[in-house]
Amino acid sequence: MKRDPRPKNQTTGHSRNKPAAKTGQAGKTAPKARTYPVAQEGELLAFLLEHVTGSGRNAIKAMLARGQVSVDGRAQTAYNHPLTPGQTVTVSKERIDDAPPFMGLAILHEDEHLIVIRKEAGLLSIAARHEENEITAYNQLMEHVKRAHPKNRIFVVHRLDRDTSGVMMFAKSEEVQQALQTAWRESVEERVYTALVEGIVRKPEGTVSSWLKESKTLRMYSSPYAGDGQHAVTHYKVLQSGNGFSLLEVRLETGRKNQIRVHMQDIGHPIVGDKKYGARSSAIGRLGLHARVLAFLHPVTGERLRFRTDIPKPFLKVFQEGNG
Repeated sequence: MKRDPRPKNQTTGHSRNKPAAKTGQAGKTAPKARTYPVAQEGELLAFLLEHVTGSGRNAIKAMLARGQVSVDGRAQTAYNHPLTPGQTVTVSKERIDDAPPFMGLAILHEDEHLIVIRKEAGLLSIAARHEENEITAYNQLMEHVKRAHPKNRIFVVHRLDRDTSGVMMFAKSEEVQQALQTAWRESVEERVYTALVEGIVRKPEGTVSSWLKESKTLRMYSSPYAGDGQHAVTHYKVLQSGNGFSLLEVRLETGRKNQIRVHMQDIGHPIVGDKKYGARSSAIGRLGLHARVLAFLHPVTGERLRFRTDIPKPFLKVFQEGNG
């Protein structure tokens, strides 16, 4: 990564309202925060994209994740935070004091019943006993909800492996957690992953069905005997192939532990970076698995919610000429 040769205190970007410093103005600096009045109803991310000039979509998302945005003086990180006329949105160059310093996650949706996030690869969903001192999505979000009220809590609905990125959700009450988990197959309409696998997958699409078991070393595997373990069904479709890799769209019919990882190994195309399940390549420096889409019926309101994220750029880069 190239370093910016300019001094650390030199600002970048463009300012529409303030001209560059001239002779006699050397002591003046760009404002540390800008405020924007809200004139009509909408959501926070859309408002920022419309009003904050000189910053792209990813930069604005990063500002939200870092807690640099507040509404009426209160830090907000959820993309879909509702805005009403008369409110004021403030964008700061620095983290706002009461903002949660999220690491490895961004809030896509939050209401009084649940939180939906985009988790980055490398962040634990929730810690196991031997990982209690690690930063996790769970403990960061717990800290986040307790800022509103000390008795607030969050509850795990499902998990993503540490090295899997993408969309996941947490409940804000035990009742909502139980409602989601009990009716998971009926409530969740889409769970779509993107998988970067080794080799050229010849069949344009297919289905893998097996009975999964866990070994004494905590490694999942497909049993050779029907009915021996948990039934798992995975559907896949080839999106792109080349340079010794294939990019797959993977849809889960069931949600078993390590299901996609085992099934990709079963068809002879392990996920890139997944040495536990037979991969030889570490071409992208991470596991090639991303939870791209999650669509479900809200357990309280009945509203259909759908969250879709971009395919990680490293997954696509391996298909460019000269890579792989």
